[in-house]
Amino acid sequence: MKKPKTPPSHLLADLAPERIVTIIQGVDEPTVKGEYLHWDKLRFHSPPEGLSTEEWWVGLKLHRSNRKTVPLKGNSGGRFSYTLPEPIPQRLHEIDLGAGGTIQMPEQITNPDTRDRYCVSSLIEEAITSSQIEGAVTTRPVAKEMIRSGRKPSDRSERMILNNYVTMSRLGELKDQPLTKDLVFEIHRLITEETLDDPSGAGRFRRDNEKVVVNDMYGEVYHDPPPAAQLGDRMKAMCDFANEKTPSGFVHPVLRSIILHFWLAYDHPFVDGNGRAARALFYWSMLRHNYWLCEFISISPIILKAPGRYQLAFLYTETDENDLTYFVLYHLDVIQKAIHQLHDYIKRKSEQVRKLDSELRGVVMLNHRQRALISHALRHPNHVYSIESHRRSHNVVYETARTDLIDLVKQGLLTASKVGRTWCFTPEGELETRLSHLA
Repeated sequence: MKKPKTPPSHLLADLAPERIVTIIQGVDEPTVKGEYLHWDKLRFHSPPEGLSTEEWWVGLKLHRSNRKTVPLKGNSGGRFSYTLPEPIPQRLHEIDLGAGGTIQMPEQITNPDTRDRYCVSSLIEEAITSSQIEGAVTTRPVAKEMIRSGRKPSDRSERMILNNYVTMSRLGELKDQPLTKDLVFEIHRLITEETLDDPSGAGRFRRDNEKVVVNDMYGEVYHDPPPAAQLGDRMKAMCDFANEKTPSGFVHPVLRSIILHFWLAYDHPFVDGNGRAARALFYWSMLRHNYWLCEFISISPIILKAPGRYQLAFLYTETDENDLTYFVLYHLDVIQKAIHQLHDYIKRKSEQVRKLDSELRGVVMLNHRQRALISHALRHPNHVYSIESHRRSHNVVYETARTDLIDLVKQGLLTASKVGRTWCFTPEGELETRLSHLA
Protein backbone atom coordinates (compact mmCIF):
# COMPACT_ATOMS: atom_id res chain seq x y z
CA MET A 1 0.00 0.00 0.00
CA LYS A 2 1.36 3.41 -1.00
CA LYS A 3 1.24 6.31 1.40
CA PRO A 4 -1.46 8.76 0.18
CA LYS A 5 -0.44 12.03 -1.46
CA THR A 6 -0.42 14.96 0.94
CA PRO A 7 -3.04 17.53 -0.14
CA PRO A 8 -1.79 20.83 -1.56
CA SER A 9 -1.69 23.65 0.98
CA HIS A 10 -1.98 27.45 0.94
CA LEU A 11 -4.14 27.39 -2.21
CA LEU A 12 -6.76 29.69 -0.75
CA ALA A 13 -4.24 32.48 -0.08
CA ASP A 14 -3.26 32.52 -3.77
CA LEU A 15 -6.82 33.03 -5.07
CA ALA A 16 -8.48 36.34 -5.87
CA PRO A 17 -11.69 37.13 -3.89
CA GLU A 18 -13.91 36.88 -6.98
CA ARG A 19 -12.46 33.46 -7.77
CA ILE A 20 -13.25 32.28 -4.24
CA VAL A 21 -16.87 33.36 -4.77
CA THR A 22 -16.99 31.29 -7.98
CA ILE A 23 -15.60 28.26 -6.11
CA ILE A 24 -18.15 28.60 -3.30
CA GLN A 25 -20.95 28.77 -5.86
CA GLY A 26 -19.63 25.71 -7.68
CA VAL A 27 -19.07 23.48 -4.61
CA ASP A 28 -22.03 23.27 -2.26
CA GLU A 29 -21.17 20.42 0.16
CA PRO A 30 -18.15 18.75 1.83
CA THR A 31 -18.62 15.41 0.08
CA VAL A 32 -18.52 14.11 -3.49
CA LYS A 33 -21.59 12.00 -4.25
CA GLY A 34 -21.82 11.17 -0.57
CA GLU A 35 -18.11 10.31 -0.17
CA TYR A 36 -15.72 12.28 2.02
CA LEU A 37 -12.86 12.12 -0.44
CA HIS A 38 -9.22 12.67 0.40
CA TRP A 39 -7.02 14.53 -2.09
CA ASP A 40 -5.36 11.23 -2.96
CA LYS A 41 -8.66 10.07 -4.51
CA LEU A 42 -10.11 13.42 -5.55
CA ARG A 43 -7.25 14.14 -7.97
CA PHE A 44 -8.48 11.29 -10.21
CA HIS A 45 -12.04 12.68 -10.45
CA SER A 46 -13.30 15.27 -12.92
CA PRO A 47 -13.97 18.61 -11.17
CA PRO A 48 -17.20 20.62 -11.58
CA GLU A 49 -17.40 22.65 -14.77
CA GLY A 50 -15.28 25.79 -14.67
CA LEU A 51 -13.07 24.67 -11.78
CA SER A 52 -9.65 23.08 -11.63
CA THR A 53 -9.06 20.05 -9.38
CA GLU A 54 -7.12 22.27 -6.96
CA GLU A 55 -10.00 24.79 -6.83
CA TRP A 56 -12.45 21.95 -6.26
CA TRP A 57 -10.33 20.87 -3.31
CA VAL A 58 -10.41 24.43 -1.94
CA GLY A 59 -14.22 24.39 -2.16
CA LEU A 60 -14.46 21.09 -0.30
CA LYS A 61 -12.05 22.31 2.38
CA LEU A 62 -14.11 25.48 2.90
CA HIS A 63 -17.16 23.30 3.63
CA ARG A 64 -15.05 21.19 6.01
CA SER A 65 -13.60 24.15 7.90
CA ASN A 66 -16.18 24.24 10.71
CA ARG A 67 -14.60 21.30 12.55
CA LYS A 68 -14.90 20.34 16.21
CA THR A 69 -11.51 20.01 17.90
CA VAL A 70 -10.44 17.36 20.40
CA PRO A 71 -7.51 17.52 22.84
CA LEU A 72 -5.34 15.12 20.81
CA LYS A 73 -2.34 16.97 19.35
CA GLY A 74 -0.42 15.94 16.26
CA ASN A 75 3.34 15.79 16.03
CA SER A 76 3.34 19.22 14.40
CA GLY A 77 1.45 20.71 17.34
CA GLY A 78 -1.96 21.16 15.69
CA ARG A 79 -5.02 19.58 17.24
CA PHE A 80 -7.09 16.83 15.66
CA SER A 81 -10.65 17.67 14.74
CA TYR A 82 -13.69 16.29 12.92
CA THR A 83 -16.79 17.43 11.10
CA LEU A 84 -20.24 15.83 10.87
CA PRO A 85 -21.25 15.49 7.21
CA GLU A 86 -23.89 13.06 6.11
CA PRO A 87 -24.15 10.16 6.71
CA ILE A 88 -22.50 10.50 10.15
CA PRO A 89 -25.61 11.76 12.05
CA GLN A 90 -27.79 9.05 10.52
CA ARG A 91 -25.29 6.29 11.32
CA LEU A 92 -24.91 7.49 14.90
CA HIS A 93 -28.69 7.39 15.29
CA GLU A 94 -28.87 3.85 13.87
CA ILE A 95 -26.10 2.66 16.22
CA ASP A 96 -27.90 4.30 19.16
CA LEU A 97 -30.96 2.21 18.34
CA GLY A 98 -29.17 -0.95 17.23
CA ALA A 99 -26.47 -1.26 19.89
CA GLY A 100 -27.78 0.64 22.90
CA GLY A 101 -31.55 0.25 22.86
CA THR A 102 -33.88 -2.73 22.93
CA ILE A 103 -35.66 -2.23 19.62
CA GLN A 104 -35.95 -5.48 17.64
CA MET A 105 -33.29 -7.21 19.70
CA PRO A 106 -33.15 -10.92 18.82
CA GLU A 107 -34.69 -13.24 21.42
CA GLN A 108 -31.39 -15.14 21.66
CA ILE A 109 -29.68 -11.98 22.95
CA THR A 110 -32.38 -10.96 25.44
CA ASN A 111 -32.89 -14.54 26.68
CA PRO A 112 -30.47 -15.09 29.61
CA ASP A 113 -30.34 -18.82 28.81
CA THR A 114 -28.74 -18.23 25.40
CA ARG A 115 -27.06 -14.79 25.59
CA ASP A 116 -23.83 -16.16 27.10
CA ARG A 117 -23.33 -18.54 24.19
CA TYR A 118 -23.48 -15.68 21.69
CA CYS A 119 -21.30 -13.49 23.88
CA VAL A 120 -18.61 -16.17 24.12
CA SER A 121 -18.75 -16.82 20.36
CA SER A 122 -18.23 -13.12 19.70
CA LEU A 123 -15.37 -12.86 22.21
CA ILE A 124 -13.62 -15.81 20.59
CA GLU A 125 -14.05 -14.37 17.09
CA GLU A 126 -12.74 -10.95 18.15
CA ALA A 127 -9.80 -12.52 20.01
CA ILE A 128 -8.75 -14.53 16.97
CA THR A 129 -9.06 -11.86 14.30
CA SER A 130 -7.68 -8.98 16.38
CA SER A 131 -4.57 -11.12 16.90
CA GLN A 132 -4.40 -12.06 13.22
CA ILE A 133 -4.36 -8.35 12.30
CA GLU A 134 -1.20 -8.09 14.40
CA GLY A 135 0.44 -11.16 12.84
CA ALA A 136 -0.86 -14.19 14.76
CA VAL A 137 -0.87 -17.30 12.56
CA THR A 138 -3.24 -20.15 13.35
CA THR A 139 -6.53 -21.61 12.13
CA ARG A 140 -9.89 -20.73 13.63
CA PRO A 141 -10.79 -24.34 14.56
CA VAL A 142 -7.50 -24.78 16.43
CA ALA A 143 -7.87 -21.43 18.23
CA LYS A 144 -11.50 -22.11 19.17
CA GLU A 145 -10.59 -25.57 20.45
CA MET A 146 -7.84 -24.08 22.63
CA ILE A 147 -10.15 -21.50 24.21
CA ARG A 148 -13.14 -23.81 24.70
CA SER A 149 -11.08 -26.72 26.05
CA GLY A 150 -8.95 -24.54 28.33
CA ARG A 151 -5.65 -26.06 27.17
CA LYS A 152 -2.47 -24.01 27.37
CA PRO A 153 -1.28 -22.14 24.24
CA SER A 154 1.32 -24.03 22.23
CA ASP A 155 3.02 -21.00 20.62
CA ARG A 156 3.14 -17.20 20.54
CA SER A 157 0.20 -16.91 18.13
CA GLU A 158 -2.06 -18.95 20.36
CA ARG A 159 -0.90 -16.97 23.39
CA MET A 160 -1.82 -13.70 21.60
CA ILE A 161 -5.30 -15.05 20.92
CA LEU A 162 -5.84 -16.32 24.45
CA ASN A 163 -4.64 -12.98 25.86
CA ASN A 164 -7.12 -11.14 23.66
CA TYR A 165 -9.92 -13.42 24.81
CA VAL A 166 -9.07 -12.88 28.48
CA THR A 167 -8.85 -9.11 27.93
CA MET A 168 -12.17 -8.89 26.09
CA SER A 169 -13.81 -10.97 28.83
CA ARG A 170 -12.51 -8.53 31.48
CA LEU A 171 -13.72 -5.35 29.78
CA GLY A 172 -17.26 -5.87 31.03
CA GLU A 173 -15.89 -5.77 34.59
CA LEU A 174 -13.62 -2.79 33.92
CA LYS A 175 -16.17 -0.57 32.17
CA ASP A 176 -17.41 1.02 35.39
CA GLN A 177 -13.94 2.23 36.32
CA PRO A 178 -12.73 5.63 35.06
CA LEU A 179 -9.90 5.36 32.58
CA THR A 180 -6.50 5.90 34.19
CA LYS A 181 -2.93 5.23 33.16
CA ASP A 182 -2.93 2.20 35.46
CA LEU A 183 -6.06 0.80 33.83
CA VAL A 184 -4.59 1.24 30.35
CA PHE A 185 -1.42 -0.48 31.57
CA GLU A 186 -3.51 -3.35 32.99
CA ILE A 187 -5.25 -3.82 29.63
CA HIS A 188 -1.87 -3.80 27.89
CA ARG A 189 -0.43 -6.37 30.33
CA LEU A 190 -3.39 -8.67 29.75
CA ILE A 191 -2.99 -8.39 25.98
CA THR A 192 0.77 -8.90 25.81
CA GLU A 193 1.48 -11.43 28.57
CA GLU A 194 4.22 -13.86 27.43
CA THR A 195 4.19 -12.49 23.84
CA LEU A 196 6.83 -9.73 23.95
CA ASP A 197 10.50 -10.20 23.04
CA ASP A 198 11.24 -8.17 26.18
CA PRO A 199 8.71 -9.24 28.86
CA SER A 200 9.42 -6.05 30.82
CA GLY A 201 7.67 -4.08 28.05
CA ALA A 202 4.23 -5.18 29.26
CA GLY A 203 2.26 -2.51 31.10
CA ARG A 204 4.69 0.38 30.72
CA PHE A 205 5.49 3.19 28.27
CA ARG A 206 8.11 2.60 25.61
CA ARG A 207 11.41 4.28 26.45
CA ASP A 208 13.52 6.81 24.57
CA ASN A 209 15.84 4.06 23.33
CA GLU A 210 12.94 1.91 22.11
CA LYS A 211 12.26 3.40 18.69
CA VAL A 212 8.79 2.45 17.45
CA VAL A 213 7.43 3.37 14.01
CA VAL A 214 4.57 2.12 11.86
CA ASN A 215 5.92 0.95 8.53
CA ASP A 216 5.34 -1.57 5.74
CA MET A 217 7.32 -4.68 4.84
CA TYR A 218 9.63 -2.58 2.66
CA GLY A 219 10.53 -0.21 5.47
CA GLU A 220 8.50 2.83 4.34
CA VAL A 221 7.46 4.72 7.47
CA TYR A 222 3.74 5.51 7.61
CA HIS A 223 3.67 6.98 11.09
CA ASP A 224 6.31 8.20 13.52
CA PRO A 225 4.66 8.36 16.98
CA PRO A 226 5.30 11.15 19.48
CA PRO A 227 8.52 11.03 21.55
CA ALA A 228 8.52 8.84 24.66
CA ALA A 229 9.06 11.90 26.87
CA GLN A 230 5.56 13.17 25.95
CA LEU A 231 3.67 9.96 26.68
CA GLY A 232 2.81 10.69 30.31
CA ASP A 233 1.11 14.00 29.52
CA ARG A 234 -0.54 12.59 26.42
CA MET A 235 -1.92 9.62 28.36
CA LYS A 236 -3.38 11.95 30.99
CA ALA A 237 -5.05 14.00 28.24
CA MET A 238 -6.45 10.80 26.68
CA CYS A 239 -7.85 9.62 30.03
CA ASP A 240 -9.47 13.02 30.66
CA PHE A 241 -11.08 12.78 27.23
CA ALA A 242 -12.27 9.19 27.89
CA ASN A 243 -13.76 10.26 31.24
CA GLU A 244 -15.64 13.14 29.54
CA LYS A 245 -13.67 15.87 31.31
CA THR A 246 -12.72 17.34 27.94
CA PRO A 247 -13.68 19.04 25.68
CA SER A 248 -16.30 21.33 27.19
CA GLY A 249 -18.88 20.66 24.46
CA PHE A 250 -20.85 17.47 23.80
CA VAL A 251 -19.11 14.62 22.00
CA HIS A 252 -21.36 11.75 20.96
CA PRO A 253 -20.34 8.63 22.95
CA VAL A 254 -19.73 6.57 19.80
CA LEU A 255 -17.50 9.31 18.39
CA ARG A 256 -15.66 9.47 21.70
CA SER A 257 -15.05 5.71 21.57
CA ILE A 258 -13.82 5.85 17.97
CA ILE A 259 -11.49 8.76 18.73
CA LEU A 260 -10.05 6.84 21.71
CA HIS A 261 -9.25 3.98 19.33
CA PHE A 262 -7.43 6.42 17.05
CA TRP A 263 -5.74 8.26 19.93
CA LEU A 264 -3.98 5.26 21.45
CA ALA A 265 -2.98 3.94 18.02
CA TYR A 266 -1.59 7.37 17.08
CA ASP A 267 0.44 7.76 20.30
CA HIS A 268 1.67 4.15 20.09
CA PRO A 269 2.75 4.30 23.75
CA PHE A 270 3.94 0.67 23.98
CA VAL A 271 6.73 -1.33 22.39
CA ASP A 272 4.13 -3.75 20.95
CA GLY A 273 0.41 -4.55 21.20
CA ASN A 274 -0.76 -1.00 20.43
CA GLY A 275 -3.33 -2.05 17.83
CA ARG A 276 -4.90 -4.67 20.08
CA ALA A 277 -4.92 -2.24 23.03
CA ALA A 278 -6.55 0.46 20.88
CA ARG A 279 -9.35 -1.85 19.77
CA ALA A 280 -9.86 -3.04 23.37
CA LEU A 281 -10.13 0.59 24.47
CA PHE A 282 -12.85 1.16 21.88
CA TYR A 283 -14.86 -1.75 23.32
CA TRP A 284 -14.28 -0.51 26.89
CA SER A 285 -15.63 2.91 25.97
CA MET A 286 -18.68 1.57 24.12
CA LEU A 287 -19.61 -0.70 27.04
CA ARG A 288 -19.02 2.16 29.48
CA HIS A 289 -21.58 4.21 27.55
CA ASN A 290 -24.12 1.36 27.75
CA TYR A 291 -23.84 0.13 24.17
CA TRP A 292 -24.39 -3.33 25.59
CA LEU A 293 -24.72 -5.06 22.21
CA CYS A 294 -20.97 -4.49 21.77
CA GLU A 295 -20.51 -7.55 23.98
CA PHE A 296 -21.83 -9.54 21.03
CA ILE A 297 -20.32 -7.83 17.98
CA SER A 298 -16.84 -8.27 16.56
CA ILE A 299 -15.18 -5.48 14.57
CA SER A 300 -11.83 -7.15 13.81
CA PRO A 301 -13.12 -9.69 11.23
CA ILE A 302 -14.37 -6.76 9.13
CA ILE A 303 -11.06 -4.91 9.54
CA LEU A 304 -9.13 -8.06 8.62
CA LYS A 305 -11.06 -8.52 5.37
CA ALA A 306 -9.71 -5.20 4.06
CA PRO A 307 -6.73 -4.14 6.20
CA GLY A 308 -5.72 -1.54 3.62
CA ARG A 309 -8.88 0.47 4.32
CA TYR A 310 -8.09 0.41 8.05
CA GLN A 311 -4.57 1.72 7.43
CA LEU A 312 -5.75 4.35 4.95
CA ALA A 313 -8.30 5.68 7.45
CA PHE A 314 -5.38 6.50 9.77
CA LEU A 315 -3.21 7.89 6.96
CA TYR A 316 -5.94 10.06 5.42
CA THR A 317 -6.54 11.62 8.83
CA GLU A 318 -2.89 12.33 9.51
CA THR A 319 -2.04 13.66 6.03
CA ASP A 320 -5.05 16.00 5.75
CA GLU A 321 -4.57 18.46 8.59
CA ASN A 322 -5.44 15.91 11.32
CA ASP A 323 -9.01 15.53 10.03
CA LEU A 324 -10.51 12.67 12.05
CA THR A 325 -13.61 12.54 9.85
CA TYR A 326 -11.96 9.94 7.60
CA PHE A 327 -11.38 7.56 10.51
CA VAL A 328 -14.81 8.25 12.02
CA LEU A 329 -16.60 7.41 8.76
CA TYR A 330 -14.58 4.24 8.32
CA HIS A 331 -15.18 3.09 11.88
CA LEU A 332 -18.92 3.80 11.79
CA ASP A 333 -19.15 1.63 8.68
CA VAL A 334 -17.31 -1.17 10.51
CA ILE A 335 -19.65 -0.96 13.54
CA GLN A 336 -22.75 -1.10 11.37
CA LYS A 337 -21.44 -4.07 9.42
CA ALA A 338 -20.63 -5.86 12.68
CA ILE A 339 -24.18 -5.29 13.98
CA HIS A 340 -25.67 -6.56 10.72
CA GLN A 341 -23.41 -9.61 10.81
CA LEU A 342 -24.59 -10.40 14.34
CA HIS A 343 -28.23 -10.26 13.25
CA ASP A 344 -27.45 -12.45 10.23
CA TYR A 345 -25.60 -14.94 12.44
CA ILE A 346 -28.49 -15.17 14.89
CA LYS A 347 -30.96 -15.56 12.04
CA ARG A 348 -28.93 -18.47 10.64
CA LYS A 349 -28.72 -20.08 14.08
CA SER A 350 -32.46 -19.63 14.62
CA GLU A 351 -33.23 -21.23 11.29
CA GLN A 352 -30.84 -24.07 12.15
CA VAL A 353 -32.66 -24.68 15.43
CA ARG A 354 -36.05 -24.64 13.70
CA LYS A 355 -34.78 -27.06 11.08
CA LEU A 356 -33.35 -29.39 13.71
CA ASP A 357 -36.62 -29.14 15.63
CA SER A 358 -38.40 -30.41 12.54
CA GLU A 359 -35.81 -33.09 11.83
CA LEU A 360 -35.99 -34.33 15.42
CA ARG A 361 -39.41 -35.78 14.65
CA GLY A 362 -37.72 -38.15 12.25
CA VAL A 363 -34.94 -39.34 14.56
CA VAL A 364 -36.18 -42.84 15.27
CA MET A 365 -33.67 -43.53 18.05
CA LEU A 366 -35.33 -40.84 20.18
CA ASN A 367 -38.81 -41.19 21.64
CA HIS A 368 -41.26 -38.32 21.87
CA ARG A 369 -40.22 -37.43 25.45
CA GLN A 370 -36.55 -37.25 24.49
CA ARG A 371 -37.34 -35.15 21.43
CA ALA A 372 -39.29 -32.70 23.60
CA LEU A 373 -36.39 -32.39 26.05
CA ILE A 374 -33.78 -31.86 23.32
CA SER A 375 -36.03 -29.30 21.62
CA HIS A 376 -36.14 -27.42 24.93
CA ALA A 377 -32.35 -27.77 25.35
CA LEU A 378 -31.73 -26.16 21.96
CA ARG A 379 -33.31 -22.96 23.28
CA HIS A 380 -32.01 -23.27 26.86
CA PRO A 381 -28.42 -24.58 26.59
CA ASN A 382 -27.66 -23.87 30.26
CA HIS A 383 -30.73 -25.64 31.66
CA VAL A 384 -30.23 -28.42 34.21
CA TYR A 385 -32.53 -31.45 33.97
CA SER A 386 -33.16 -34.11 36.59
CA ILE A 387 -34.84 -37.48 36.53
CA GLU A 388 -37.62 -36.11 38.73
CA SER A 389 -38.25 -33.04 36.55
CA HIS A 390 -38.37 -35.21 33.43
CA ARG A 391 -40.70 -37.69 35.18
CA ARG A 392 -43.11 -34.94 36.22
CA SER A 393 -43.04 -33.25 32.79
CA HIS A 394 -44.21 -36.42 31.05
CA ASN A 395 -46.09 -38.16 33.86
CA VAL A 396 -44.03 -41.34 33.66
CA VAL A 397 -42.51 -43.61 36.29
CA TYR A 398 -39.04 -42.95 37.69
CA GLU A 399 -37.35 -45.79 35.79
CA THR A 400 -38.73 -44.61 32.43
CA ALA A 401 -37.49 -41.08 33.06
CA ARG A 402 -34.09 -42.38 34.14
CA THR A 403 -33.79 -44.55 31.02
CA ASP A 404 -34.67 -41.59 28.77
CA LEU A 405 -31.93 -39.41 30.23
CA ILE A 406 -29.23 -42.09 30.41
CA ASP A 407 -29.91 -42.92 26.77
CA LEU A 408 -29.45 -39.23 25.80
CA VAL A 409 -26.10 -39.29 27.60
CA LYS A 410 -25.09 -42.37 25.56
CA GLN A 411 -26.15 -40.55 22.37
CA GLY A 412 -23.76 -37.71 23.27
CA LEU A 413 -26.55 -35.15 23.70
CA LEU A 414 -26.46 -34.70 27.47
CA THR A 415 -23.77 -34.73 30.14
CA ALA A 416 -24.47 -36.38 33.51
CA SER A 417 -23.00 -35.25 36.84
CA LYS A 418 -23.90 -35.85 40.47
CA VAL A 419 -24.70 -33.02 42.86
CA GLY A 420 -25.01 -34.50 46.33
CA ARG A 421 -27.25 -37.51 45.86
CA THR A 422 -29.03 -36.15 42.76
CA TRP A 423 -28.07 -36.83 39.16
CA CYS A 424 -28.09 -33.69 37.01
CA PHE A 425 -28.13 -33.59 33.21
CA THR A 426 -27.03 -30.65 31.05
CA PRO A 427 -26.93 -30.21 27.24
CA GLU A 428 -23.62 -30.99 25.58
CA GLY A 429 -21.71 -28.18 23.88
CA GLU A 430 -22.27 -27.82 20.12
CA LEU A 431 -25.63 -29.54 20.54
CA GLU A 432 -26.78 -28.44 17.07
CA THR A 433 -23.80 -30.14 15.43
CA ARG A 434 -24.34 -33.37 17.39
CA LEU A 435 -28.00 -33.39 16.42
CA SER A 436 -27.18 -32.80 12.77
CA HIS A 437 -25.14 -35.99 12.77
CA LEU A 438 -27.97 -37.93 14.37
CA ALA A 439 -30.58 -36.47 12.01
